[in-house]
Amino acid sequence: MGWTEEQVSEFGLTFGLGIFMIYMLFIIGELAWKSKAGKTGTFVLFFVLAFGMLGFVAKAVIQKIWGI
Repeated sequence: MGWTEEQVSEFGLTFGLGIFMIYMLFIIGELAWKSKAGKTGTFVLFFVLAFGMLGFVAKAVIQKIWGI
């Protein structure tokens, strides 16, 4: 197809991991719903469990801004 290894890995890292992150948010939401966590509990679950994803998104934004 003419794709380089760098292009394939960048595509997999951005879109593949992005889709996986969305799936993890769905899992966190289902966990909050099944445990009947309430509004505060749901907020805490999303904040704590999804905090690592924020670093990945921030890294992508910083790379885009700095042109790395």
